[in-house]
Amino acid sequence: MDSEPKLERIPPDESERIAALGQRLKEKVIRDNAGGPIRRDAHPKMHGLVTAEFIIEPDLPGELAVGLFREPGRFPAWIRFSNQDGKLKPDIRRDIRGMAIKLMGVPGEKLLPTEENAPTHDFLTISTDVFVTRDVAEFDDLVKVLTGNLVAQLFFFLTHWRVTWNLIQSMSKFANPLQIRYFSTTPYLLGTRAVKYSVIPHPGPTDTIPAKPGENYLREAMTRQLDREEALFDFCVQVQKGPEEMPVEDPGKRWDESLSPFLKVATIRIPRQTFSTPVRDKLGENLSFTPWHALPEHRPLGGINRGRKIIYDMISAFRHRENEQPRREPAGFDGEDSMD
Repeated sequence: MDSEPKLERIPPDESERIAALGQRLKEKVIRDNAGGPIRRDAHPKMHGLVTAEFIIEPDLPGELAVGLFREPGRFPAWIRFSNQDGKLKPDIRRDIRGMAIKLMGVPGEKLLPTEENAPTHDFLTISTDVFVTRDVAEFDDLVKVLTGNLVAQLFFFLTHWRVTWNLIQSMSKFANPLQIRYFSTTPYLLGTRAVKYSVIPHPGPTDTIPAKPGENYLREAMTRQLDREEALFDFCVQVQKGPEEMPVEDPGKRWDESLSPFLKVATIRIPRQTFSTPVRDKLGENLSFTPWHALPEHRPLGGINRGRKIIYDMISAFRHRENEQPRREPAGFDGEDSMD
């Protein structure tokens, strides 16, 4: 299913900019991982890979009961929590945090032509509600200056005020990845309409950042919480109300929640579990997440997502090839924890 033409506007030079960005990110990955295993270009530091349930709400209104959300159901899921920075740094450093969700047992043909029969469906979310840049071209320019000299960086940030502000406000410190609100920042189809996603933690006791945080204190916070109790999130969608107020091609602009509030369509349940094991960590390193592991009814929209389709696949293939690891989509928990 294609979106209505009015939802997307593709710049004439976008394919060239995507190719340039992909090559730039590949070169960055090689530099950042010299002498060691090849990690992701973003979100390489994993706090934990956990098992979960994704529970579709019953009796959703017709405009929301589309595709994956058409009827009530439960899907087992892997969820990977991470830091965005391309290098492994102490968790106390300001950063964007990630929550990547992979549902399993999802029937139907998917969007990726090489994995159309995969039983998975991914959602990628981060701890800020806006993307740093407007489009692929601006993101390519940003990556270029970040890997360049200080003078070029200063000039770029002084002449790109919104990029500077989006980057500053997105870089934060947190106490526990299980207590963060996450956002897709980029839009997706919901049938024929554009939506964004948000994952909202249920209210409860909240952690504080330790007075003397260790390098991996976010992983330690997750371990403590899942030793004693489950974690619950609401998975919500925000429906686009107007193309000017809520643009598809500019994820650097916030969609105002007062104009269109997020509406719950599912519950995420992360049961009590032990996730800090070598087997689980290896699986978390080898899994690939992309918004294009999706049903056509939920096709990613906008230039940043069009770029992700090509670049994520390229970096994932390169990473697995260099690390001599098979690249495959999971069908279940592979003998790991049960859902009980």
